[in-house]
Amino acid sequence: MEPLRLTLLFLHLIGFAMLLGGSIAQYLTGKLRINQAMLWGAIVQVVTGLGLAAPLRGGGEHEPPTAKLAVKLVIGLMIFAMAFFSRKRDEVNRGHFLALVGLTIANAAVAVFWR
Repeated sequence: MEPLRLTLLFLHLIGFAMLLGGSIAQYLTGKLRINQAMLWGAIVQVVTGLGLAAPLRGGGEHEPPTAKLAVKLVIGLMIFAMAFFSRKRDEVNRGHFLALVGLTIANAAVAVFWR
């Protein structure tokens, strides 16, 4: 992997850590709301995910399936929308919050297990 891809991958993982870590920290406070770590983690995930997918369209042997990239994009955009449009609320519905966490974990599972 060239340095740009490695940097994007590193930042993508940082975004995941911010999103999941921020949601766990927020859950432990007892007040379910979208914190800054969650919002910025979602933004970083979408932007770096697009960057990681874009240069792969050359048809290389290690190119992930287009369907996998599409599923990850849809899940990432759902997470972003759920975080962005709820960011100013003092508290979000428990189901909404847990769905956001579940989608975050599902997106990581797609990345790891879909070959």
